[in-house]
Amino acid sequence: MNLIETPAWQALAAHAEKLRPQHLRQLFADDPDRFQRFSLQHDGLLLDFSKQRITAETRTLLQELARTARLDEWKQKMLAGEPINHTEQRAVRHMDLRAGEQAPPEVRAVLKRMRDFCEQIHSGAWRGFSGDRITDVVNIGIGGSDLGPRMATRALIARHHPNLDVHYIANIDAADIAPLLARLNPRTTLFIVASKTFTTLETLTNARSARDWLLAAASHESAIARHFVAISTNLELTRQFGIASENVFEFWDWVGGRFSLWSAIGLSLALAIGWRPFEQLLAGAHAMDRHFIETPAADNLPLTLALLSLWNTDFLDASTAAILPYAQSFALLPAYLQQLEMESNGKQTDRDGQPLSVATSPILWGEAGTNGQHSFYQLFHQGGRIIPSDFIVLRTSDFPLPGHHVSLLANCLAQSAALAFGQTADEVRAAGVPEALSPYKIFPGNQPSTTFVLPALTPYTLGQLLALFEHKVFCLGVLWNLNSFDQWGVELGKQLASQLTPLLEGDGDAHGFDTSTRGLIAALRG
Repeated sequence: MNLIETPAWQALAAHAEKLRPQHLRQLFADDPDRFQRFSLQHDGLLLDFSKQRITAETRTLLQELARTARLDEWKQKMLAGEPINHTEQRAVRHMDLRAGEQAPPEVRAVLKRMRDFCEQIHSGAWRGFSGDRITDVVNIGIGGSDLGPRMATRALIARHHPNLDVHYIANIDAADIAPLLARLNPRTTLFIVASKTFTTLETLTNARSARDWLLAAASHESAIARHFVAISTNLELTRQFGIASENVFEFWDWVGGRFSLWSAIGLSLALAIGWRPFEQLLAGAHAMDRHFIETPAADNLPLTLALLSLWNTDFLDASTAAILPYAQSFALLPAYLQQLEMESNGKQTDRDGQPLSVATSPILWGEAGTNGQHSFYQLFHQGGRIIPSDFIVLRTSDFPLPGHHVSLLANCLAQSAALAFGQTADEVRAAGVPEALSPYKIFPGNQPSTTFVLPALTPYTLGQLLALFEHKVFCLGVLWNLNSFDQWGVELGKQLASQLTPLLEGDGDAHGFDTSTRGLIAALRG
């Protein structure tokens, strides 16, 4: 289906032209109940989208577009295990990972093994080669095998196990792993190597360096079995590495990397926060799954987010969007959502192999507040671009020091209001600003934003929030007729890198490459 040619899309395009000149100031003046009309609450979460540049008619037209795209039908395809990742002929079943007692037997079996392993580490029953307790865990992965657990571990820092530190290594640059190894003790360090195929270049390069570091202290390869576990499906390669088969945690090809936090990929997080809190994370995500599947469009949080994103991108011409968590513990959330959204929907070929004629995923970026206010907010306020923003705030701080949280909340609300309503020339003059400075003090406003309010940052609410964004991605994929679950765009660079590596080492003929690349090879080889 070419959704752009449907009456639903055309009606939205006509509506956008009428609405485009209207300012949020006027929309609020026209509707005193705007907050009540354009906010949703569910299971403790509040979603305020009253500062989006929409009316009741916009919502009605957007929901009609979702019906035209047969969104409910695609939900059922996913739930039924149909291979909706059609280019790889795979089902998309990450919701099964957090389904509790309804999870498939193989999922429950791996979760039990994860629980038992966490208990061994936390109790001290698992010891290193010298008989010492494990004090540090290093997760070695990249992409979905790193960003999810790394972000969640940072988010739940207030709840970490007191006797265990969890670290993350991803970049193939030695500057990532070498400083960490320099301050760790090989006798008390456990490595988790997360790679489905156990062939990922960055992960295996780092894992081999960690292996060499350990053996320099242990002097015998039998130590590897006490200091390395793997998350993989390749038992032969993990065995060759020295990892015992009972220390390999399985996950499946129906789990996409950027949706894999809920699987064994979350082992490092479970070690950081404990098993019961990890189960609460799964429960929060499962609760959001049920909401997404069962709730009608008008009250459906993920669908609402998706429709607002599509509206801003394709009808208000916003090419970028900002993630602005006013919680330092969420500092890594923008990077996590960059992968989730841009790797999923950063595509221009639809499910029928045809080019799309509209923009898809906006460019996501962001920073924790209040830091970002002293960095890029100037561009938001007076840079002349439309930049939709998602503000995320906690009602209760995870670190309740006196005087901090109320100022943080005030800054968040102030920025969302200033972006929406700006400051007019009359207001500037009324404030007594000299006429020569007046042009510099005018803020156009009319920047759309949504504000998420979480009651607190707990494993349960984190699970809710992440599942909310996952389902937003799914909805957008359906609306744009994209496969959100493959990522062919990351493959070409990998292929070229494998060809360039020997050339940089002085082996082979570079004439198959362009003159720029050949010149850079020569410069880097000296």
